[in-house]
Amino acid sequence: MTVRCERHDSGGRTEFRLLDVPGELIPAVEKSAFIAYGGHWSRSFPGDAPHLDQAWRTFERLVEPWLRQAAGLDPVPWQEALTVVCRRLGEARVDWWLTGSAALAVRGAPLTPGDLDLVVSGADATRVGDLLLDGLVEPVAAVDWFCESFGRAVLGARVEWVGGVGPAADDPEPSDFGPVAAARLETVRWRGWEIRVPPLDLQRAVTVRRNLTRRAELIDGLSAADCRTPVPE
Repeated sequence: MTVRCERHDSGGRTEFRLLDVPGELIPAVEKSAFIAYGGHWSRSFPGDAPHLDQAWRTFERLVEPWLRQAAGLDPVPWQEALTVVCRRLGEARVDWWLTGSAALAVRGAPLTPGDLDLVVSGADATRVGDLLLDGLVEPVAAVDWFCESFGRAVLGARVEWVGGVGPAADDPEPSDFGPVAAARLETVRWRGWEIRVPPLDLQRAVTVRRNLTRRAELIDGLSAADCRTPVPE
């Protein structure tokens, strides 16, 4: 392992730190929202976060594979990870839906998601951490963001979820993970599973705002295919 990890506990907070990060992984570290400080990179959590010790052990083991995928150096087995999510969250009757690039991939868009982005209810966020405990790399913790909580696991591919998303997610414009999307969810069938996803027009609008021209073209292709599909009488 080339990435060195340290845990630091102080003042009721716990930091998962990265040291000696190779240059090729720095963009992935930044993309994963690590904070640079004092010669290291860190993610910080409440000292009483659920499964904190388990998450630290798994973090040490899986952070480098996760960063290599995020850097585009290794393939991302997102289908296998999504199968695990569908099975475990479905059996537990968790209220969840899929957004981001994976929501397009399950519709048939020819792209490879870098991770899985889930939206769950505020009440279910901690349960998701329980259900994905074997891959938990960051404990579910309260955040001062557009949502109430955030968690992260690696199940071959990275899985991230936000719990209790509020109106701030749609300010100043509707997102594909906020209440506007939640009110317009569509259901697609993927490998025998029924998965809720945002509507294509909303994902396209978000994509255009992000200047992702190629992805917008893929969404247009999906929309055109939908229009050509015969409607059963």
